[in-house]
Amino acid sequence: MAGQPINTRQTTRKGRRKNGVTLPGVGWLFAGGVACVVTGQPFDTIKVKMQTFPTMYQGFFDCSVKTYQQEGMHGLYQGTTPALLANVAENAVLFACYGFCQQLVRQLFGLGNVQELSDLHSAIAGSFSSVFSSMVLCPTELVKCRMQALHEMKVTGQTALSSSTWTVVKAIFRSEGPLGFFQGLTSTWLREVPGYFFFFGGYEVSRSFFLQAGQSKEELGALPVTVSGGIGGAAFWLAVYPIDSVKSRIQVLSMAGRQDGFLLSFLHILRTEGFMPLYCGLMPTVIRALPSNGALFLAYELTQKKLTSLAERTT
Repeated sequence: MAGQPINTRQTTRKGRRKNGVTLPGVGWLFAGGVACVVTGQPFDTIKVKMQTFPTMYQGFFDCSVKTYQQEGMHGLYQGTTPALLANVAENAVLFACYGFCQQLVRQLFGLGNVQELSDLHSAIAGSFSSVFSSMVLCPTELVKCRMQALHEMKVTGQTALSSSTWTVVKAIFRSEGPLGFFQGLTSTWLREVPGYFFFFGGYEVSRSFFLQAGQSKEELGALPVTVSGGIGGAAFWLAVYPIDSVKSRIQVLSMAGRQDGFLLSFLHILRTEGFMPLYCGLMPTVIRALPSNGALFLAYELTQKKLTSLAERTT
């Protein structure tokens, strides 16, 4: 597998090259998204708990053990259903819009075709595409985060909700209406737009590093693609983790009452707790990002290769 070239371009039935993800591609991304969530959900749960209640746990191991003792395996996988919806919906929109945004960046910089885009141009295209993916991500991630920190909210007396997805959804709709599902959207944009600049930028720069003399990125094997995807995921979280911490607090603590916006919440944390609590849970997040994003990019690239092969056989 590692020796097989990966092609990031797809061909239409008329033989024209274009970027983006079609319906079969979404199927591959769905499978990759499910695998990412199933393997990474416990790490994500610990992240949200530590971000929202940084003084309740002494670290990743302490939070993991206490969660298992108090809630069992179910507690570590709390919020899996909305996490699956969030992951699949976000990646489908993100990669579908990525091709469109590459074309947009190409036109903005006056380039002849997408293959002329530099790593910087690809990073900008990824940043643009996250504007659209955030719209489908925010509602599902809101439900996910609230479910993941539900035990802590009960312990501190801030809620009495039962731990089911439908109960959390009904509570949001009943108390805040449809717009309530977009609680934390500004924070999500503030995280996603710069984050995906580093996500796609880290991926493209890493792929460039693996290139041999005279080799194109489309000729890289599965191993360099997987490693590059993991580096892109790690770059995302290292760049924007404090923003994500503020977002998690806003989305979880708003169960008990309306929260201030991002800037006021950020300043309040700095004033009362300092800067370091904003990095609580970073280690499990980076650990999870390396394999999950490596698998995600590999699924995306294999999808494009398969679509190209099928289209060429029909022409």
